[in-house]
Parts: sequence; C-alpha cells; structure tokens
Amino acid sequence: MTSTNPSQAPYKQLRRPVSDRMIAGVASGLGRYFALDPTLVRVVFATATVLTGGLAALAYPIMWFLMPEEPAGAPAWPHPPGTAPGWTPVPPAGPGPQAGPPPAA
Repeated sequence: MTSTNPSQAPYKQLRRPVSDRMIAGVASGLGRYFALDPTLVRVVFATATVLTGGLAALAYPIMWFLMPEEPAGAPAWPHPPGTAPGWTPVPPAGPGPQAGPPPAA
C-alpha cells in the first residue's frame, strides 16, 4: 500500500521540457535537474566537446534518446519554495521594520 506524505517534497525527474529548449531540451532538462542555468550547461557541454575532440558530442543524441519528454501539463522543476505539489503555500513576506535612524524624541 502506498501513501502520500504531503510534507515530503516530490522527487526530481530528469526530463526534457517542452518549453525552454533550443534543440531537444537536453541542456534545459539537465539544468532544471541540477538547479543550474541551461545556458551554463550548454557552455560546459560545448567546452567539453572541444576539449575531448568531439567525443562529448556523442553524449547529446544518447541523452536525447534516453531522457523522456515531460508531459505538457507538468509544472517546471525546480519549483519555487513552497509551491511544489503537496506543499502548503508560503505566504509572501510583508514589509518588515524599516531600517534607518531612530525617531527623534
């Protein structure tokens, strides 16, 4: 029997997103999974391709084939804090005490 625990965060899934993709979404999916900017993943991938003499370029079609495409209605990962499915919403922080000189007496 399986039970869902609402206080437990949903697990991360390595998927190719439908939006935010340049070719197949591999770099964007890796960026979402590891909480990195997809542009940084693309730069690292291009650098690795140059440094390995093109060997790293073989990884892209392999990952394209192995990584499933995320469903069209799936929310983007990582979720902003407190907005993941099953989490209670976090109220926005209101204005705190104003910094500045103390009031004149």
